[in-house]
Amino acid sequence: MQVVAYDGDVLVVGGGIVGLSAAYAITRAAPGTRVTVLEKEPGPARHQTGHNSGVIHSGIYYRPGSLKARYAVRGAAEMTKFCAEYGIPHAVTGKLIVATDRAELPRLHALVQRGRENGIAVRELGASQIAEYEPQVRGLAAIQVATTGICDFTAVAARLGEASGAEIRYGARVVRIDRRPERGVAVLTDRGDVVRARVLVNCAGLYCDEIARMTGEEPEARIVPFRGEYYTLTRPGLVRGLVYPVPDPAFPFLGVHLTRGIDGDVHVGPNAVPALAREGYGWGVVRPREALATAAWPGVWRMGRQHWRYGAGELRRSVSKGAFVDAVRRMLPAVEAEDLTRAGAGVRAQAVLRDGALVDDFLIQEGPRAVHVLNAPSPAATASLPIGREVARRALAALGDR
Repeated sequence: MQVVAYDGDVLVVGGGIVGLSAAYAITRAAPGTRVTVLEKEPGPARHQTGHNSGVIHSGIYYRPGSLKARYAVRGAAEMTKFCAEYGIPHAVTGKLIVATDRAELPRLHALVQRGRENGIAVRELGASQIAEYEPQVRGLAAIQVATTGICDFTAVAARLGEASGAEIRYGARVVRIDRRPERGVAVLTDRGDVVRARVLVNCAGLYCDEIARMTGEEPEARIVPFRGEYYTLTRPGLVRGLVYPVPDPAFPFLGVHLTRGIDGDVHVGPNAVPALAREGYGWGVVRPREALATAAWPGVWRMGRQHWRYGAGELRRSVSKGAFVDAVRRMLPAVEAEDLTRAGAGVRAQAVLRDGALVDDFLIQEGPRAVHVLNAPSPAATASLPIGREVARRALAALGDR
C-alpha cells in the first residue's frame, strides 16, 4: 500500500476571520493537530472581514433557534472578551433601531419579541425618549440594544491566525483539488505547490461554492455577490453611536444605517446591489466569466422576479446620492448631501438557492474528508468564534474517521 506524505492534518482554504477562527479552534481543541491555511491574498481578512462596518451584532434580528441567533448572541460576548484579552480596540456602544413610519411599528414590536426570545435585553423607547441617546435622530419609536458593540475585525483575524499556531501561506490561490476519501486531499496552488492533508476545511467566502465544486461536491446554493456601498459622515457629531432602521424581514440586509466605528468616523450605509464580479467593489469592476456564471444560476432570475421592487430601490440609491441622502434623512433629518462623502465598499457573499430563496442562516455542510462553510455573511464576523468551534468539531470528527 502506498504511503501518503501529508503536509498537515487539516488544510483550511480561506484566511478571513471564519477560516482563521476555525484554525484557532482546531488547535485549541486538539493540541498537536497540524493545520495549514491557504489564503490567496498577501494578508488576512482582505474581503468580507476587512470591508464591513466593524459592528459586533447583538443577535436581535435572527430567527430564534437558528445558528445565526445562537452564534451571534454567544459570539458577541466572546468577541468582546477576546478583544479585551488581546488588547484589540473595541467598545460596547449599544444601538438604536428606529421606526420612522407607522407601518414599521409592528415590525419593531416583533423585533422586541425576537430579541427577548434570543435572550437579549432591549429597552423600548417612545419618540421623546430617542433624544436621550441620539439628540439629532427622529422617529416614532425605537428600541435600544445595549449589547451591540464595535471592534477591529481585521486585527481580530490576524490575532486568531497568530494564536492558532497554524502554518499560514499567503499569496496561495487554490486552482485544483484532488479529494480521495480513502486518502484525503491534495491541493494545487497557483504557485505550483501541492499541499496534502487528511481533511479540508472550506472557508473561502466569496469563492466557497467554487471550492466545494473543486472537491466534487454539488452545493445546493450558489454565491451571488452583493456590493454594499458606504459614505462617511463629514459631521460625525450628528451621531453619538449606532443608528439602524427597522429592517425588512424578507431580506438578510439591514438597510442604510449609521455606525460610529472604532476609528471615530461615522460610516453610512450600506445599500445592497448585485456586483458584476465576486470582488466587484465598484461598478467598473467586471469579470465576464464570473458574471456569466452568476447569471447562469436559475436562482438569480427567480430571486430577481420575486424582489425586483426592492432591488430597484437599492440600485437607485447606488446611482443617486440624493436617493441615498433621503434614506438617511428618514432617521437623521439634519443631514445634507454635502455631509456625505464616498467611502469604500464591501461585497457580501450571499448564498442563493435554485428556487431564488436567499439562504437566511449560516450553512455548513460536510462531504468525505471535507467541511464546507457555504453561507457565512454578516453576522459571521461577530459569530466567528462559535462558527470556528463548530467547524473544528466537524473537521476533527472527520480526522478521527481516517
